[in-house]
Amino acid sequence: MQKILNVALAKRSYPITIGENLLSGFQHFKLQAGQRVLIATNETIAPLYLQTLIDMLEKHGVKTDSVVVPDGEKYKTIETWNSILTTLLANNHTRSSILIALGGGVIGDVAGFAASAYQRGIKFIQVPTTLLSQVDSSVGGKTAINHPLGKNMIGAFYQPQSVVIDLSCLKTLPQRELSAGLAEVIKYGIILDTKFFDWLEEHINDLLNLDVNALSYCIYHCCELKAQVVAADETEQNMRAILNLGHTYGHAIEAELGYGNWLHGEAVSVGMLMAAQTAKLLGKLDQTDIERIKNLLIRAKLPVNRPKKMSIESYLPHMLRDKKVLSGQLRLVVPTKIGHVEVMDGIDKSIVLESIANV
Repeated sequence: MQKILNVALAKRSYPITIGENLLSGFQHFKLQAGQRVLIATNETIAPLYLQTLIDMLEKHGVKTDSVVVPDGEKYKTIETWNSILTTLLANNHTRSSILIALGGGVIGDVAGFAASAYQRGIKFIQVPTTLLSQVDSSVGGKTAINHPLGKNMIGAFYQPQSVVIDLSCLKTLPQRELSAGLAEVIKYGIILDTKFFDWLEEHINDLLNLDVNALSYCIYHCCELKAQVVAADETEQNMRAILNLGHTYGHAIEAELGYGNWLHGEAVSVGMLMAAQTAKLLGKLDQTDIERIKNLLIRAKLPVNRPKKMSIESYLPHMLRDKKVLSGQLRLVVPTKIGHVEVMDGIDKSIVLESIANV
Protein backbone atom coordinates (compact mmCIF):
# COMPACT_ATOMS: atom_id res chain seq x y z
CA MET A 1 0.00 0.00 0.00
CA GLN A 2 1.34 3.40 -1.01
CA LYS A 3 0.47 6.86 0.21
CA ILE A 4 1.15 10.08 -1.68
CA LEU A 5 1.27 13.51 -0.07
CA ASN A 6 1.76 16.80 -1.91
CA VAL A 7 3.91 19.65 -0.59
CA ALA A 8 2.02 22.72 -1.82
CA LEU A 9 4.50 25.34 -3.02
CA ALA A 10 2.82 26.64 -6.19
CA LYS A 11 5.09 25.90 -9.18
CA ARG A 12 7.60 24.15 -6.91
CA SER A 13 5.09 21.72 -5.39
CA TYR A 14 6.22 18.10 -5.26
CA PRO A 15 4.97 14.66 -4.19
CA ILE A 16 6.10 12.55 -1.24
CA THR A 17 5.52 8.85 -1.93
CA ILE A 18 5.50 6.50 1.07
CA GLY A 19 5.42 2.70 0.84
CA GLU A 20 7.38 -0.54 0.80
CA ASN A 21 9.88 -1.65 -1.87
CA LEU A 22 9.73 1.68 -3.71
CA LEU A 23 13.35 1.44 -4.87
CA SER A 24 12.13 -1.12 -7.41
CA GLY A 25 9.39 1.14 -8.77
CA PHE A 26 10.46 3.42 -11.63
CA GLN A 27 7.19 5.37 -11.64
CA HIS A 28 7.84 6.85 -8.20
CA PHE A 29 10.90 8.75 -9.43
CA LYS A 30 9.18 10.74 -12.20
CA LEU A 31 12.10 10.17 -14.57
CA GLN A 32 12.26 9.44 -18.29
CA ALA A 33 14.42 7.23 -20.50
CA GLY A 34 17.49 9.10 -21.72
CA GLN A 35 17.85 11.30 -18.65
CA ARG A 36 21.11 11.37 -16.71
CA VAL A 37 21.35 11.10 -12.95
CA LEU A 38 24.08 11.14 -10.33
CA ILE A 39 23.29 9.09 -7.23
CA ALA A 40 25.00 10.43 -4.10
CA THR A 41 25.16 7.98 -1.22
CA ASN A 42 27.46 6.92 1.62
CA GLU A 43 29.66 3.95 2.49
CA THR A 44 27.01 2.38 4.71
CA ILE A 45 24.08 2.64 2.32
CA ALA A 46 25.94 1.87 -0.93
CA PRO A 47 26.37 -1.89 -0.28
CA LEU A 48 22.72 -2.18 0.73
CA TYR A 49 20.76 -0.24 -1.87
CA LEU A 50 22.92 1.47 -4.51
CA GLN A 51 23.05 -1.36 -7.04
CA THR A 52 19.30 -2.02 -6.68
CA LEU A 53 18.60 1.60 -7.58
CA ILE A 54 21.13 1.67 -10.44
CA ASP A 55 19.75 -1.55 -11.94
CA MET A 56 16.17 -0.30 -11.78
CA LEU A 57 17.00 3.07 -13.37
CA GLU A 58 19.20 1.65 -16.13
CA LYS A 59 16.57 -0.98 -16.93
CA HIS A 60 14.29 1.95 -17.80
CA GLY A 61 16.88 3.77 -19.90
CA VAL A 62 18.20 6.26 -17.34
CA LYS A 63 21.98 6.81 -17.51
CA THR A 64 23.52 6.69 -14.04
CA ASP A 65 26.71 7.72 -12.30
CA SER A 66 27.32 7.47 -8.57
CA VAL A 67 29.47 8.97 -5.84
CA VAL A 68 30.01 7.30 -2.48
CA VAL A 69 31.10 9.50 0.42
CA PRO A 70 32.03 8.68 4.04
CA ASP A 71 29.17 8.12 6.47
CA GLY A 72 28.47 10.33 9.46
CA GLU A 73 27.65 13.84 10.63
CA LYS A 74 31.35 14.72 10.87
CA TYR A 75 31.53 14.38 7.07
CA LYS A 76 28.78 16.94 6.47
CA THR A 77 31.49 19.28 5.27
CA ILE A 78 32.56 21.49 2.41
CA GLU A 79 34.96 18.70 1.32
CA THR A 80 32.11 16.19 0.93
CA TRP A 81 29.98 18.80 -0.84
CA ASN A 82 32.88 19.50 -3.20
CA SER A 83 33.38 15.80 -3.95
CA ILE A 84 29.79 15.60 -5.25
CA LEU A 85 30.33 18.69 -7.40
CA THR A 86 33.62 17.25 -8.69
CA THR A 87 31.86 14.03 -9.72
CA LEU A 88 29.20 16.01 -11.58
CA LEU A 89 31.89 17.96 -13.42
CA ALA A 90 34.14 14.97 -14.13
CA ASN A 91 31.24 13.13 -15.73
CA ASN A 92 30.13 16.13 -17.79
CA HIS A 93 26.72 16.47 -16.18
CA THR A 94 24.59 19.33 -17.48
CA ARG A 95 21.75 21.50 -16.23
CA SER A 96 19.32 18.78 -17.28
CA SER A 97 20.97 16.18 -15.04
CA ILE A 98 19.24 15.10 -11.83
CA LEU A 99 20.94 14.42 -8.50
CA ILE A 100 19.49 11.63 -6.34
CA ALA A 101 20.26 11.70 -2.62
CA LEU A 102 20.19 8.12 -1.34
CA GLY A 103 20.78 8.06 2.41
CA GLY A 104 20.00 9.77 5.66
CA GLY A 105 19.88 13.41 6.64
CA VAL A 106 23.57 14.10 5.98
CA ILE A 107 23.42 12.84 2.39
CA GLY A 108 20.12 14.63 1.78
CA ASP A 109 21.46 17.93 3.08
CA VAL A 110 24.85 17.83 1.35
CA ALA A 111 23.53 16.51 -1.97
CA GLY A 112 20.64 18.97 -1.94
CA PHE A 113 23.06 21.83 -1.36
CA ALA A 114 25.25 20.55 -4.19
CA ALA A 115 22.19 20.44 -6.47
CA SER A 116 21.37 24.03 -5.54
CA ALA A 117 24.87 25.18 -6.53
CA TYR A 118 25.74 23.08 -9.58
CA GLN A 119 25.36 25.26 -12.68
CA ARG A 120 23.20 27.50 -10.46
CA GLY A 121 20.73 24.74 -9.75
CA ILE A 122 19.75 21.30 -11.04
CA LYS A 123 16.83 19.11 -10.01
CA PHE A 124 17.24 16.57 -7.24
CA ILE A 125 15.28 13.74 -5.66
CA GLN A 126 15.34 12.77 -1.99
CA VAL A 127 15.41 9.04 -1.20
CA PRO A 128 15.71 9.07 2.61
CA THR A 129 16.77 5.79 4.24
CA THR A 130 16.61 6.70 7.96
CA LEU A 131 13.54 7.45 10.04
CA LEU A 132 14.86 10.90 10.91
CA SER A 133 15.34 11.85 7.29
CA GLN A 134 12.00 10.33 6.28
CA VAL A 135 9.97 12.34 8.80
CA ASP A 136 11.98 15.54 8.79
CA SER A 137 15.11 16.47 6.87
CA SER A 138 14.08 15.19 3.42
CA VAL A 139 10.95 17.38 3.41
CA GLY A 140 10.94 21.15 3.15
CA GLY A 141 14.02 22.07 1.14
CA LYS A 142 16.55 22.90 3.84
CA THR A 143 19.99 21.94 2.55
CA ALA A 144 23.29 22.66 4.28
CA ILE A 145 26.74 21.68 5.43
CA ASN A 146 28.27 22.13 8.87
CA HIS A 147 31.08 24.44 9.94
CA PRO A 148 33.27 23.83 13.02
CA LEU A 149 31.67 26.92 14.56
CA GLY A 150 28.06 25.94 13.87
CA LYS A 151 25.72 23.30 12.48
CA ASN A 152 23.90 23.91 9.18
CA MET A 153 25.25 27.45 8.92
CA ILE A 154 26.13 27.21 5.21
CA GLY A 155 23.36 26.16 2.84
CA ALA A 156 20.28 27.07 0.86
CA PHE A 157 16.51 26.65 0.76
CA TYR A 158 16.17 24.37 -2.26
CA GLN A 159 13.18 22.11 -2.81
CA PRO A 160 13.48 18.59 -4.27
CA GLN A 161 11.62 17.41 -7.35
CA SER A 162 10.14 14.57 -5.29
CA VAL A 163 10.66 12.52 -2.14
CA VAL A 164 10.55 8.72 -2.28
CA ILE A 165 10.23 7.12 1.18
CA ASP A 166 10.83 3.37 1.09
CA LEU A 167 9.79 1.88 4.43
CA SER A 168 11.75 -1.28 3.63
CA CYS A 169 15.02 0.64 4.16
CA LEU A 170 14.24 0.88 7.88
CA LYS A 171 14.81 -2.87 8.23
CA THR A 172 18.58 -2.27 8.03
CA LEU A 173 18.57 0.77 10.32
CA PRO A 174 20.47 0.32 13.63
CA GLN A 175 18.38 0.64 16.80
CA ARG A 176 20.21 3.77 17.89
CA GLU A 177 19.42 5.48 14.57
CA LEU A 178 15.77 4.42 14.79
CA SER A 179 15.47 5.98 18.23
CA ALA A 180 17.18 9.14 17.00
CA GLY A 181 14.47 9.43 14.35
CA LEU A 182 11.77 9.04 16.98
CA ALA A 183 12.99 12.24 18.64
CA GLU A 184 11.86 14.21 15.59
CA VAL A 185 8.60 12.23 15.52
CA ILE A 186 7.88 13.11 19.15
CA LYS A 187 8.74 16.73 18.37
CA TYR A 188 5.77 16.97 16.00
CA GLY A 189 3.39 15.90 18.74
CA ILE A 190 4.79 18.45 21.18
CA ILE A 191 4.69 21.39 18.79
CA LEU A 192 1.55 20.78 16.75
CA ASP A 193 -0.67 17.84 17.61
CA THR A 194 -1.85 16.70 21.06
CA LYS A 195 -3.75 13.73 19.64
CA PHE A 196 -0.66 12.56 17.76
CA PHE A 197 1.32 12.72 21.01
CA ASP A 198 -1.39 10.59 22.63
CA TRP A 199 -1.12 8.14 19.70
CA LEU A 200 2.64 7.95 20.15
CA GLU A 201 2.26 7.10 23.84
CA GLU A 202 0.07 4.18 22.77
CA HIS A 203 2.10 3.01 19.75
CA ILE A 204 5.76 3.80 20.52
CA ASN A 205 6.56 0.08 20.88
CA ASP A 206 4.97 -0.65 17.50
CA LEU A 207 7.30 1.91 15.93
CA LEU A 208 10.34 0.44 17.68
CA ASN A 209 9.30 -2.98 16.38
CA LEU A 210 8.97 -1.62 12.81
CA ASP A 211 5.26 -2.38 12.51
CA VAL A 212 4.54 -1.35 8.90
CA ASN A 213 1.05 0.03 9.54
CA ALA A 214 2.25 2.13 12.47
CA LEU A 215 5.29 3.38 10.54
CA SER A 216 3.22 4.25 7.48
CA TYR A 217 0.72 6.27 9.49
CA CYS A 218 3.44 7.94 11.58
CA ILE A 219 5.67 8.98 8.68
CA TYR A 220 2.75 10.20 6.58
CA HIS A 221 1.38 12.29 9.44
CA CYS A 222 4.78 13.81 10.29
CA CYS A 223 5.32 14.72 6.63
CA GLU A 224 1.79 16.12 6.49
CA LEU A 225 2.41 18.37 9.50
CA LYS A 226 5.76 19.54 8.18
CA ALA A 227 4.34 20.17 4.69
CA GLN A 228 1.67 22.43 6.18
CA VAL A 229 4.27 24.48 8.04
CA VAL A 230 6.62 24.69 5.03
CA ALA A 231 3.78 25.77 2.73
CA ALA A 232 2.93 28.58 5.15
CA ASP A 233 6.54 29.74 5.71
CA GLU A 234 9.03 28.18 3.31
CA THR A 235 12.11 30.22 4.24
CA GLU A 236 11.55 30.36 8.00
CA GLN A 237 10.61 33.99 8.38
CA ASN A 238 8.16 33.23 11.16
CA MET A 239 6.10 30.06 11.74
CA ARG A 240 8.61 27.51 10.44
CA ALA A 241 10.87 28.27 13.40
CA ILE A 242 8.59 26.10 15.57
CA LEU A 243 10.05 23.04 13.85
CA ASN A 244 13.30 23.82 15.68
CA LEU A 245 12.02 22.88 19.14
CA GLY A 246 15.05 21.68 21.11
CA HIS A 247 17.42 22.30 18.21
CA THR A 248 19.16 25.41 19.54
CA TYR A 249 20.23 23.47 22.65
CA GLY A 250 20.82 20.28 20.66
CA HIS A 251 23.01 21.91 18.03
CA ALA A 252 25.18 23.25 20.85
CA ILE A 253 25.72 19.68 22.09
CA GLU A 254 26.59 18.43 18.61
CA ALA A 255 29.04 21.26 17.90
CA GLU A 256 30.74 21.19 21.31
CA LEU A 257 31.20 17.42 21.53
CA GLY A 258 32.14 17.01 17.86
CA TYR A 259 29.66 16.17 15.12
CA GLY A 260 28.57 12.54 15.27
CA ASN A 261 29.48 11.77 18.88
CA TRP A 262 25.86 12.43 19.76
CA LEU A 263 23.38 11.70 16.98
CA HIS A 264 21.21 14.65 15.95
CA GLY A 265 18.05 13.07 17.35
CA GLU A 266 19.76 12.29 20.67
CA ALA A 267 20.83 15.92 21.03
CA VAL A 268 17.33 17.11 20.09
CA SER A 269 15.82 14.80 22.73
CA VAL A 270 17.83 16.46 25.49
CA GLY A 271 17.30 19.87 23.86
CA MET A 272 13.52 19.48 23.97
CA LEU A 273 13.69 18.78 27.70
CA MET A 274 15.86 21.88 28.16
CA ALA A 275 13.28 23.90 26.24
CA ALA A 276 10.56 22.40 28.45
CA GLN A 277 12.51 23.40 31.56
CA THR A 278 12.86 26.92 30.15
CA ALA A 279 9.10 27.06 29.67
CA LYS A 280 8.54 25.85 33.24
CA LEU A 281 10.86 28.53 34.67
CA LEU A 282 8.89 31.12 32.68
CA GLY A 283 5.66 29.81 34.18
CA LYS A 284 4.39 28.52 30.83
CA LEU A 285 4.49 24.72 31.19
CA ASP A 286 3.28 22.32 33.89
CA GLN A 287 5.53 19.65 35.39
CA THR A 288 2.93 17.05 34.39
CA ASP A 289 3.55 17.77 30.71
CA ILE A 290 7.32 17.67 31.24
CA GLU A 291 7.00 14.21 32.79
CA ARG A 292 4.89 12.96 29.87
CA ILE A 293 7.49 14.22 27.39
CA LYS A 294 10.36 12.74 29.38
CA ASN A 295 8.67 9.35 29.81
CA LEU A 296 7.93 9.08 26.08
CA LEU A 297 11.55 9.92 25.22
CA ILE A 298 12.74 7.25 27.67
CA ARG A 299 10.38 4.69 26.12
CA ALA A 300 11.81 5.62 22.71
CA LYS A 301 15.27 4.74 24.10
CA LEU A 302 16.51 8.32 23.90
CA PRO A 303 18.79 10.21 26.33
CA VAL A 304 17.07 12.53 28.80
CA ASN A 305 20.13 13.90 30.61
CA ARG A 306 22.68 16.39 29.31
CA PRO A 307 26.20 15.16 28.49
CA LYS A 308 28.29 15.40 31.63
CA LYS A 309 31.47 16.16 29.64
CA MET A 310 29.98 19.50 28.63
CA SER A 311 29.89 22.45 31.03
CA ILE A 312 26.68 24.45 31.37
CA GLU A 313 28.47 27.65 30.33
CA SER A 314 29.73 26.09 27.10
CA TYR A 315 26.20 26.03 25.60
CA LEU A 316 25.75 29.78 25.26
CA PRO A 317 28.49 30.60 22.71
CA HIS A 318 27.04 27.98 20.36
CA MET A 319 23.45 29.06 21.02
CA LEU A 320 24.28 32.69 20.27
CA ARG A 321 25.49 31.63 16.81
CA ASP A 322 22.12 30.01 16.10
CA LYS A 323 20.34 31.18 12.94
CA LYS A 324 17.32 32.32 14.98
CA VAL A 325 19.34 34.83 17.03
CA LEU A 326 18.13 38.41 16.47
CA SER A 327 20.34 41.40 17.38
CA GLY A 328 22.36 39.30 19.79
CA GLN A 329 19.26 38.07 21.62
CA LEU A 330 18.39 34.41 22.00
CA ARG A 331 15.22 33.36 20.20
CA LEU A 332 13.93 30.04 21.50
CA VAL A 333 11.03 27.72 20.79
CA VAL A 334 9.37 26.76 24.07
CA PRO A 335 6.39 24.44 24.67
CA THR A 336 3.43 25.93 26.54
CA LYS A 337 1.53 22.63 26.56
CA ILE A 338 1.72 19.39 24.65
CA GLY A 339 0.55 20.35 21.18
CA HIS A 340 1.54 24.01 21.29
CA VAL A 341 4.75 26.05 21.35
CA GLU A 342 5.75 29.71 21.26
CA VAL A 343 8.79 31.42 19.75
CA MET A 344 10.17 33.75 22.41
CA ASP A 345 12.77 36.51 22.16
CA GLY A 346 15.00 37.98 24.83
CA ILE A 347 14.84 35.19 27.40
CA ASP A 348 17.26 36.00 30.21
CA LYS A 349 20.45 33.99 29.91
CA SER A 350 20.29 33.03 33.59
CA ILE A 351 17.01 31.21 32.90
CA VAL A 352 18.56 29.42 29.93
CA LEU A 353 21.53 28.29 32.03
CA GLU A 354 19.26 27.12 34.85
CA SER A 355 17.12 25.15 32.42
CA ILE A 356 20.25 23.43 31.05
CA ALA A 357 21.41 22.62 34.60
CA ASN A 358 18.03 21.03 35.38
CA VAL A 359 18.33 18.39 32.66
